[in-house]
Amino acid sequence: MLNNIGIPGILLIAVVVLVLFGRGKVSSLMGEVGKGITAFKRGVNDGKEELENEAAEAAADITPEVEKDKV
Repeated sequence: MLNNIGIPGILLIAVVVLVLFGRGKVSSLMGEVGKGITAFKRGVNDGKEELENEAAEAAADITPEVEKDKV
């Protein structure tokens, strides 16, 4: 169904949205969408770093206590 929407259809939808909501409302909405995307990416990167740090701490030192005393 959505495959049949071409460039003219998208332009018509954009014009209708612009007329209904106004330029200021649309631009503020797009700004909020951009902030949301940025926050999502930051959260994904923080989660990835946290998992990597946990894996690094788990693999950091597996030497038994007896062996540590010999060094």
